[in-house]
Amino acid sequence: MPRLTLLATGGTIATRATGAGRVVAATGTELLERARGVWGFDGDVDVLDVEGLVSSALTVPTVLELAGTVRRALAASDGVVVTHGTDTMEETAFLLGLTLGPSAPVTLTGAQRPFDDAAPDGPRNLAAALAWAADPAAEGTGVTIAFADVVLPAVGVHKTKTLGLEAFAAPTRGPIGHVDETGVRRHARPEIPAALLPPGTTDLPRVAVVPQYLGVDATDVDAAVRGGARGLVVAGFGAGNTTPPVTAALVRLLERGLPVVVTSRTGSGAVAGLYAGGGADLAAAGAVMAGDLSHWQARLLLAAVLATQDGDGEDWATRTRRWLADAGAVPRRAGAAVRK
Repeated sequence: MPRLTLLATGGTIATRATGAGRVVAATGTELLERARGVWGFDGDVDVLDVEGLVSSALTVPTVLELAGTVRRALAASDGVVVTHGTDTMEETAFLLGLTLGPSAPVTLTGAQRPFDDAAPDGPRNLAAALAWAADPAAEGTGVTIAFADVVLPAVGVHKTKTLGLEAFAAPTRGPIGHVDETGVRRHARPEIPAALLPPGTTDLPRVAVVPQYLGVDATDVDAAVRGGARGLVVAGFGAGNTTPPVTAALVRLLERGLPVVVTSRTGSGAVAGLYAGGGADLAAAGAVMAGDLSHWQARLLLAAVLATQDGDGEDWATRTRRWLADAGAVPRRAGAAVRK
């Protein structure tokens, strides 16, 4: 059986109740012991306690440091499982994918109920993650999330429920596998682009997310630029639309060379430049439509692109569109604005 490494970073799966609220208090060894009792997993697992935080307390530098730990663990084992809080798991999984590219299995999991709950979901989730990472079916799937019996790709995954046990989904992609009492089943192999960030990256440039809502003006856009943002991600209406004032402000910024990426606030489906005065104007001005990426994952992608510009003559938009195509987020021939 393959040898695995379990990296315990904290999260609800490791919390116990206190008078002040839940706190991380269970070790990776304790988590593993409970998980082994679910389906009798008896493989070799090296355990390392890494952070001991709820994931809302993590930062980009701490996740990049975690990526280095994962890389070293992969050099000594056949796969890695990371226990992690659910709040930012979709971002950590995506950022790990940007740093690792195609790799041996790296599977994140966690829980919606704490370690000391009367009916915790963590042991089953961790048992599934271990079984997936150890199974030949996981070969070629790279970074994934195993949660509530499903295995989801890092690209396009979202947390969709605040407290429900089926907390994650990849709305436009679906599960790539299932793990339950019957064993491991793989249904698909995700598209995995080459690593975008080199080993040793310690931080990323500032990229701000600007939301769209009824009647919003350009105040948030202007504030983000004044605050030092080197790029903007717009959480647009519908298929990537923006209000007229925001559209005008973003077009001016694009003309000045500031990168702008467009996503949808709906949580599911691709974006396109369809409407005059909104998304069509942004696409025509050079904004990148982010396919099915959430604004949170698009933020990390744009920051990674800006961090790795190396003077090869290729602009940020070309590099971003190519990565999106390689990840299956947009069609291979994407790029031009779509109009009706």
